[in-house]
Amino acid sequence: MNKMKILIGLSGGVDSAVAAWLLKKQGHEVFGAMMSIWDKSLPIPKKDYGACLGPEDEDIEAVEKIAKHLGIPVHILDCRQEYKDIVLENFRNEYKEGRTPNPCVWCNAYVKFGALPRAAKRYGISFDKFATGHYANISFDPASNTYQLKKAKDENKDQSYFLYRIPNHLLGDIIFPLGNLSKAEVRKIAAKINLPVADKPDSQDFYCGDYNDILRFKDKQGDIVDKNGKVLGQHQGVWKYTIGKRRGLGISSAEPLYVVDILAKKNIVVVGSKDDLFSSSLEVVDAVWQAPQAPTEEFEAMVKIRQQHIPAKAKIKIVGKTVKVEFSQPQMSITAGQSAVFYQSDTVLGGGPIR
Repeated sequence: MNKMKILIGLSGGVDSAVAAWLLKKQGHEVFGAMMSIWDKSLPIPKKDYGACLGPEDEDIEAVEKIAKHLGIPVHILDCRQEYKDIVLENFRNEYKEGRTPNPCVWCNAYVKFGALPRAAKRYGISFDKFATGHYANISFDPASNTYQLKKAKDENKDQSYFLYRIPNHLLGDIIFPLGNLSKAEVRKIAAKINLPVADKPDSQDFYCGDYNDILRFKDKQGDIVDKNGKVLGQHQGVWKYTIGKRRGLGISSAEPLYVVDILAKKNIVVVGSKDDLFSSSLEVVDAVWQAPQAPTEEFEAMVKIRQQHIPAKAKIKIVGKTVKVEFSQPQMSITAGQSAVFYQSDTVLGGGPIR
């Protein structure tokens, strides 16, 4: 690989720090960039569990220590407005409609791989490639003359699920230095080079405070019903529930009850048995495809419906702007707002939000 100018997104964690070190070791000229996204109008959480969205003083300090240790320049770039307009607005709208969004998907596609590199260029930072510490891979396919997003070597750490919405035309300008490493190997490298964040725990959530700090919805009382429509109790807002929720329903029952549906327009939460959580089909809207053109015929793929879900075999059919997915075996807790991501072997085909 020829020597390049590479901008790498630094978070203050061990993964992006090791990725930066690997690139520098390969002889590249490396620049660090941290995106500032914290909305100071939000209340400061009582305890920080290493979430992505939170006060940034400690993360900025960690990034600066990493940059000094590696001997690279670092820039703190303001992406707060883009994050608010794209990620937080989507978060609020989805919960308002009774869906459970995945903010990491939107952040990666439109802020981390969009707004952040654009902000760097506005600040006059020139670079050939943009890199991050994600566990994923990119390869070039001569047959289609396009780049392909692929799973990481370590399936337990693979993050391609969160990256499926990155526009295909950007893949040729992106590098994932950790794609063929395991987390254990990354930790080992961090310790060997005495990184100041070698033992820093991984981020656990996108926000460690109360979600209603972001949502700011007023309580709206409604019915909790069984699948036959019988009223069993009351709720104070459909946005406080997600598919599969069991605890805190405030309902007495001889058998465990789970949230199996959320009817936002009717302000109703539906509960049922564990068996009621299983479904054989789903629909996707606003799908994106990594191929030059969207598939036009019915095809088979492995489908992942959340990050920790084991991909399941399914038939996929595109009908207008909707993608219909029929699983070979019923899947548990298919949740509107989460993404369904389609794979063939280790290659990401595309995906979209579940409706």
